[in-house]
Amino acid sequence: MRVAIAALCALALTSCHRDHRRVIGVIPKATSHLFFVSVHAGVRAAERDFGVKVLWNGPEQETDYARQIEIADAMTAMHVDALAISATDRNALVAPVERAIAAGIPVTVFDSGIAADGFTSFVGTDNYDGGRTAARTLASLIHGAGSIAMIMQKPGGQSTVERERGFTDTLKSEFPRIHIVASQFGMGDPARSRAAAEDILTAHPRLDGMFTSAEASTIGAIQALTARQLAGKIKLVGFDFSDSHRDAIARGIMDATVVQDPFRIGYEAVRTLAMKLQGQTPPKQIDLKARVVDKSNLQDYLASLAALQRS
Repeated sequence: MRVAIAALCALALTSCHRDHRRVIGVIPKATSHLFFVSVHAGVRAAERDFGVKVLWNGPEQETDYARQIEIADAMTAMHVDALAISATDRNALVAPVERAIAAGIPVTVFDSGIAADGFTSFVGTDNYDGGRTAARTLASLIHGAGSIAMIMQKPGGQSTVERERGFTDTLKSEFPRIHIVASQFGMGDPARSRAAAEDILTAHPRLDGMFTSAEASTIGAIQALTARQLAGKIKLVGFDFSDSHRDAIARGIMDATVVQDPFRIGYEAVRTLAMKLQGQTPPKQIDLKARVVDKSNLQDYLASLAALQRS
């Protein structure tokens, strides 16, 4: 596998150097999630705007940190001009990022952080604040009191851990009459997230609300609530956006979702590295604010997404 990845990178790099553009490797946490499809669109827009060449490669699932390490090391071995990475695990990706930096390759970390210093920029959502927003949204829906559950993403993913921490901290400090009675990890997989939600719904049939901290966990919870015909009976606040989120909001299965700006995350990740390669000093950190989408503003949000796709 390592040899195959290196060979692909070498082939791409040779082609890139023929057209004299600087080469930026971009490694998402996962290629199968809609969030990173939108990140990729932003990356491609920045590629055009700044005259660089992007190599896009990542694991299919965000639990596969070993594959992400292989890809990062292969791009470092090919000595790309710069590297952007969304870490599948904040600790496991420290070593390959430090190897890239030691090789003289500037690194921007996007979406999900790492437990290391020395990178050029961090670009991402203020996930702690996103969790606070989700907590306040769900609290409003259940009138500040009741029993709720959480379907979390996975251990070690900095972005979702911060969302979950912001959510629980805000409930504790602002809504003492709301109690988290159950929480489980869905491990970044809709099927496992659905199973976790089903287990919780069986154990707590009088649940008032549920918070899901990422795309996969939200899809799993939507499926569980749909199967049990609980639309409107249990308030659901999710995170991120997909066709499943859209349909669930329209049908009243999900009440709201906290959305990021993945297009801009991808765009800014490439922009910071293009600046660095041009001898400029990019911002050390770019925090993008999340927003709430519900039935009242769903059509406006969809229109904004369509406009981005046309641009």
